[in-house]
Amino acid sequence: MTNIVITGCSTGIGLETAKYLKDQGVKVYPTAREQKDVEMLISLGFENAIKLDVREANEIAQVIKRVMKLDNKIDVWFNNAGYGQAGAIEDIPTDILREQFDTNVFGLHESTRQIIPIMRKQGYGKIIQHSSVLGLVSLFGRGAYNASKYAIEGLTDTLRLELQNTDIYVSLLNTGPVTSNFRNTAMRKLKDNIDIENSVFKEHYQKNLSAKKSSVPFNEEADSVAKVVYKIILSSKPKPRYYITKATYLLGYLKRLLSTSLLDKILVRI
Repeated sequence: MTNIVITGCSTGIGLETAKYLKDQGVKVYPTAREQKDVEMLISLGFENAIKLDVREANEIAQVIKRVMKLDNKIDVWFNNAGYGQAGAIEDIPTDILREQFDTNVFGLHESTRQIIPIMRKQGYGKIIQHSSVLGLVSLFGRGAYNASKYAIEGLTDTLRLELQNTDIYVSLLNTGPVTSNFRNTAMRKLKDNIDIENSVFKEHYQKNLSAKKSSVPFNEEADSVAKVVYKIILSSKPKPRYYITKATYLLGYLKRLLSTSLLDKILVRI
């Protein structure tokens, strides 16, 4: 039976992907940063749920050790854990930018670095890196998150070259808007970490914070990601990149087609 480790399964894409894959007969090891979320996963029937804060190298090592003890292999590792820090570049304290990278980039990198020797030894494996449409284009007020996803793109593109002569495949997921708690977390991080009252963008922030949840163009349900992950699991040679949602296809196309100045005029309105 194929197995997979998924980081960041407390809610949203990680949780829905774990549930979908379980229904398809995949052996899922879902992980979550908080013990209460691990217990929630266990209550849903995931007896192999494990606590994992990707910022802690020793916890990553313990997850790998546990899975290897049970199965003696790890077929797929899905680096899904991440969040979005909202705020203009000039308003984001450097330590807050560092926190964004600690989870989205450094946690992903450490997980990847630790799983590669396992996959080299067993002779195969698949690593899935959760990037974003914002790893292709940048949006106003999302600088920390944009930068973290661009970093994932660079790391993964390089890693793919370095693993060319192996049967270890690395795939990027460029996911657009999907149903999740992503916006709620971003707004909470905005209030917690940005000096809104003294910002030149105060009016913009207040407008976003007071806005009622509205329909997002091209939004899809979280299982749209799960289905792509399952496609990768089934593929003997998965693609290096998968666009998810129409928004990703549209913005990816516009980036190739338009000049930077023209594209900026579109992106600043989103």
